[in-house]
Amino acid sequence: MSHVFSEETHRNLLARIPRCTGREISDWLRTVEEGPALGFEEKVRWLRHEHNLAYGHAKAIIHEYDLRRAARRLR
Repeated sequence: MSHVFSEETHRNLLARIPRCTGREISDWLRTVEEGPALGFEEKVRWLRHEHNLAYGHAKAIIHEYDLRRAARRLR
């Protein structure tokens, strides 16, 4: 399964996450940072099971985390 949503789908999912979960994206990114060191799909499963997230929301959070981590490495 692809790790990447279209840019529009990704942004739409991110915009809905705070309303659906009661937590801001920055909070979720911190949770991922402090969580276990796993591969992409394993992190998605971890978020789903540990934090009761929908698959799409968990995938969007991990994708955003990976995008931001890659951007930090380029600086």
